[in-house]
Amino acid sequence: MARRGERGFTRMEVRQLGRSGLRVSTLTFGTMTFGGKGVYGISGTTGADGARRQVDLCLDAGVTTFDTADAYSDGRSEEILGQAIRGRRDRLLLSTKVRFQTGPGPNDAGLSRHHVMESCEASLRRLGTDHIDLYHLHEWDGQTPVEETLGALDDLVRSGKVRYVACSNFAAWQMMKALGSADQRGLPRFVATQVYYSLLERSAEREIVPACIDQGLGVLVWSPLAGGLLSGKYRRDADAPAGSRHLDPAWPEPPVHDREALYDTIEVLVEIADGHGVSPAQVALAWLLRRPGITSLVIGARDEQQLAGNLQAAELDLGDDEVRRLEEVSRTPLPYPHWHQASSALDRLGEADLALLRPYLEARQAGR
Repeated sequence: MARRGERGFTRMEVRQLGRSGLRVSTLTFGTMTFGGKGVYGISGTTGADGARRQVDLCLDAGVTTFDTADAYSDGRSEEILGQAIRGRRDRLLLSTKVRFQTGPGPNDAGLSRHHVMESCEASLRRLGTDHIDLYHLHEWDGQTPVEETLGALDDLVRSGKVRYVACSNFAAWQMMKALGSADQRGLPRFVATQVYYSLLERSAEREIVPACIDQGLGVLVWSPLAGGLLSGKYRRDADAPAGSRHLDPAWPEPPVHDREALYDTIEVLVEIADGHGVSPAQVALAWLLRRPGITSLVIGARDEQQLAGNLQAAELDLGDDEVRRLEEVSRTPLPYPHWHQASSALDRLGEADLALLRPYLEARQAGR
């Protein structure tokens, strides 16, 4: 029988992070809302007291992994998270990132050895810890040799300041280039990648997720609710919620390429949510947890009520027909070469191939 925490949450599932021995909760708490400085204030302005209450809520729900980045609110997110976990560091895993601009100098950005080493030390100070459990390269740097970056990560791992390394927002070819370089030189291999993936934007299914399945990387998903667009608050022929960041030109993420397709998806989300007596957000999160290759969803919240609702998604069990309906309403046409392989390579498809192609093949067989 599942054990419930103090606030009534069923202890959530943990999953293996790629081929590593590390296990993480299926929901990860993202702290981009901590600090509220600069452009990040659009997403939230959680201070120290609110952060501690949200961390309490997450720990009671069984969340083991907490995600931040040095760029969030100019480091303020890391500082607040460090304060919120003080005295209980051993109960959780810390994930942070390096790549974006952290100062006025020409070497205060990118993935050079200089910036990676300097940024790691600064993150450790802000977080108030002696090690980072999962250190992400936050974005690709096409001007720094990847072996230079991996060499810096190797030094950090050997020193004990970083336990595992990962990437984020890498294209599949960029990820594979880094993995190949790591394998060739005996340098730390990524155990995971963090990507944007939602019912609104499923591009990661085409190359990134199959590559992760093939190479044994865990997949962490940021913005699984498409920045709140899948919360159920945005409806066809209705005004957007007051204060919506999607109306703010300073915050262009995530892009909406087909507004009508978005509303079609939301209608199915709302119908399924009503049938379960839950929020559309919970349904959107539960659907993603059923997708091939997915390890954990990074969820954030402006307040405790929103956070508590999202945490309950880990307990929602969708039916196969509900999963299929959501997959079909949000499906996009197969790009090349995948449509060609779906008709010409059926005799030799592996699990990585089927992570993308299986739903299309099943729909074709069923005549849908």
